Amino acid sequence: MPTATSAPRKINPRSAADYFEVLTKAVFQGGISWRVIESKWPGFREAFAGFDPEEIARFNDKDIDRLASDTRIVRNRRKIEATVDNATELLEIEKEFGSVRRYLSSHGDFEDVVADLRKRFRFLGDTGAYYFLYVVGEPVPAHGEWAKLRSGAIT
Repeated sequence: MPTATSAPRKINPRSAADYFEVLTKAVFQGGISWRVIESKWPGFREAFAGFDPEEIARFNDKDIDRLASDTRIVRNRRKIEATVDNATELLEIEKEFGSVRRYLSSHGDFEDVVADLRKRFRFLGDTGAYYFLYVVGEPVPAHGEWAKLRSGAIT
């Protein structure tokens, strides 16, 4: 995740694809330098069909094999498989709540939404959930305050 002096840019999500792109970036940044992910992001966008969750949810084993050998992206097979599963989950959320925005606002507080995000989406830890919520413009505690509360247990 970018340092405090280079905070990630917030967006105003207009579609499920916008939310899904940020979610996918949060997943792939976990355990990897965010600079590497940033440098490869245009390739991710192409390889993952512009982050259209309906299209990604239809990816099969052949598509996953293709992506696992695509040098434009980080070729972590487990995260690629998680991305396909996460697309399916995002579509379920849209079906259940009407929109991702309504889903996010349906929780009592920050900790509740983080817990539910981590439960629903594969390879999304506390830091990834914080990043996701911050970038899509949801309320989050100040990063320093949040990190202090986690006492070095940031995942």
